[in-house]
Amino acid sequence: MRSIRHSLCTMVLTLFATAAFAQTTTTAPKLDVPYVPTPQAVVDAMLKLANVSSDDVVYDLGCGDGRIVITAAKEHGATGTGFDINPERIKEANANAKEAGVTDKVKFVEQNLFKVDYRPASVVTLYLLPNVNMKLRPVLLEQLKPGTRIVSHAFDMGDWEPEETMVVDGSTIYLWTVPEDKKIGKSR
Repeated sequence: MRSIRHSLCTMVLTLFATAAFAQTTTTAPKLDVPYVPTPQAVVDAMLKLANVSSDDVVYDLGCGDGRIVITAAKEHGATGTGFDINPERIKEANANAKEAGVTDKVKFVEQNLFKVDYRPASVVTLYLLPNVNMKLRPVLLEQLKPGTRIVSHAFDMGDWEPEETMVVDGSTIYLWTVPEDKKIGKSR
């Protein structure tokens, strides 16, 4: 009798857990890119490559835990905004900003990257997949002012040649500057 009761309790708990899991997976946002944090050494190199200063507004696309925007504020005096479609990452990024004492310089927004107004940015950082970079490229070229720096961890922008490339701890970093003639790199 005890064994039957134990089995029934186990079965009921399993059903509840399965239902809870199904509910969270069906309501979770569809992610185009898995969350993989950028190592801090790569974050530092990306910001250095982009020559980030206190005059900059840094936008981090797919910001995850917020480390790029937080480092830009804390180490370079920049202001910034991180964008991510995953509400859990936004909560984590806000908590990290609070812990770092930079909530007056940074914010994190739960938003689809294809609906962001990029015009205020002077530096854009990203660690996205090649197909997402390619879909974003025309949007960035259209909205960003000439002179805006774009830095990508690991993935390029197709036939738009980077100005600089560097390898840090096995990770490749690419830098582009939005040109006056925005037709460059628009094919493909």
